Amino acid sequence: MNDPAETSEMLAFCKAVASESLSRAAAELGVPRATVSRRLARLEERLGVRLLRRTTRSLTLTEAGEAFYRHARIALDAVASAEASVRRVDDVIRGALRVSLPFIDDASFDAMICDFKERHPEVRLHLETTTRIIDLHRDGYDVAIRASGALEPGLVARGLVRFQGLAVASPAYLAAHGTPRTARDLRRHRCLLGFVRGELPQMYWPLRGGGKVQVEGTFSANDVELLCHAAIRGLGIAFLPQSVASEALAAGALVQVLAGVVGNDMQVAVVYPEREFVPPQVRAFVDAVIAWAPSSLMARTPRGSALASRGREAQAAPQRIEPGAPVRRGAAKEAAGTTPAAPVRRGAAKRAASAPEAEDGQLVRRGGRRVRR
Repeated sequence: MNDPAETSEMLAFCKAVASESLSRAAAELGVPRATVSRRLARLEERLGVRLLRRTTRSLTLTEAGEAFYRHARIALDAVASAEASVRRVDDVIRGALRVSLPFIDDASFDAMICDFKERHPEVRLHLETTTRIIDLHRDGYDVAIRASGALEPGLVARGLVRFQGLAVASPAYLAAHGTPRTARDLRRHRCLLGFVRGELPQMYWPLRGGGKVQVEGTFSANDVELLCHAAIRGLGIAFLPQSVASEALAAGALVQVLAGVVGNDMQVAVVYPEREFVPPQVRAFVDAVIAWAPSSLMARTPRGSALASRGREAQAAPQRIEPGAPVRRGAAKEAAGTTPAAPVRRGAAKRAASAPEAEDGQLVRRGGRRVRR
């Protein structure tokens, strides 16, 4: 970035990508839409490549645009961090903080958020609840809390709590259709499918020994409670978090199938982009979530997630994850079979997902070198 014009072009580009709209980018920057359009045109002309495919309804990145966006975000983050370092002479944390959250029904979580805002009144905090797995880079979020086994490149995840994923079915279903003896037998059964990244039915289930098995079914949902009820009604075999199925298992309404064969370890984590300079407001928020998590996630696990739910005791308490030393994930490949994402809505959970492959309390990342917090 040799001059302010280049910086403004890069900023307009990143805002347009994050908001997926020239109009929204213009509103955030406080300039006319035509100004954003001109800056993008100058940027593409200067670079000699097309960065965006623009239609009347959408903006999509070209391959060159995706590569440039990753580097542009890092460059702009570095500029913001440099400015913050000289402005923060009074140790007051400032800046914008955009956080993606599941629907968490827990009074202590609400209190933690309010405490954070009281401690850091100069932070412009924007919280957004969603049932989908967002792309932090593309959607412009600084932090997300989610359960997901497949980390996108350039993300860091700090584990909060672990739980198990397992295959279950009702005794009535097994009596009518037989009990699978091997993972391959699942292909002959009616499987109840969750969603991967909130978008696609989960056609592969993870195996304990590594790898995955393909499954088929005509019923899919992004709500693990609904899948649990469907399994109890005998509609098929479901892959669920243990916390969701525990009551039905204890009552005999469900039984585990292929124990020790099909299953994985799940983990809820706080996730943020990997950067050379992590903004202080991001560090402070992540630390606040980590400090809150052990006391609130240990005793209670709601249906559909390892996130706490007010007044609901888990049948099997998840293992506590203490914050530990950073560990490089490298270019680790995606987990063989991911379970659905695990946001928790008020009164009911939506999806659950397999965990990043990490030891308790370790810092996990993909794509790039280790960056200490």
